[in-house]
Amino acid sequence: MLCFLKGMAFVPFLLVTWSSAAFIISYVVAVVFGHVNPFLPYISDTGTTPPESGIFGFMINFSAFLGAATMYTRYKIVEKQNQTSYFSSPIINLVALVLGLVGCIGMGIVANFQELTVPVVHDGGALLAFVCGVMYILLQSVISYKSCPQWNRLSTCHIRMAISALSCAAVIPMIACASLISITKLEWNPEERDYIYHVVSAICEWTVAFAFIFYFLTFIQEFQNVTLKISTEISDF
Repeated sequence: MLCFLKGMAFVPFLLVTWSSAAFIISYVVAVVFGHVNPFLPYISDTGTTPPESGIFGFMINFSAFLGAATMYTRYKIVEKQNQTSYFSSPIINLVALVLGLVGCIGMGIVANFQELTVPVVHDGGALLAFVCGVMYILLQSVISYKSCPQWNRLSTCHIRMAISALSCAAVIPMIACASLISITKLEWNPEERDYIYHVVSAICEWTVAFAFIFYFLTFIQEFQNVTLKISTEISDF
């Protein structure tokens, strides 16, 4: 059986493949229609103009739902593991879940409020998504080390922490350079004063986004041992 078809492993697998497709398809459509420069547009630039804006909005909304489902399932897994053999304060697990869900809300804001239409709301959602997302995977990496070796392989812990460190290193210059840009637009000229800030910020944005997405591939093995049960109770009135 394929690893992502066992247990609940299909949830993080679908999150990774769907989110990656959302970014790539929106980028390709935006470039084909000539709406963005192929060289390092912001992710949001590829979802600003129709028809790619509709594709981007729909796919990112579903990614936010899949992200929330994955994070909640991960929360329940860690909760059960911690009950079996105590290794960490439940508060850390709860804080990680809250941060993750706030990040998913930020993704929904990004998907539904276009960059050029309501830039303040869009940028606020992006900030929530990236900052809370990075904090989420960082806390999950800490939890992984605490639960090692009983519940995680040391190699998996190292991979998670490496991705977290890369994300942390990229999110800081991303925010700093983006804050120095004086105007929001889709087309940039290399001779413009803010062009270098745009390039650095865009590189960091794509790095953080794909690092965050592929982090969830490390959840697949754990999710293979989880099953979903739905119970229904009908009471008489």
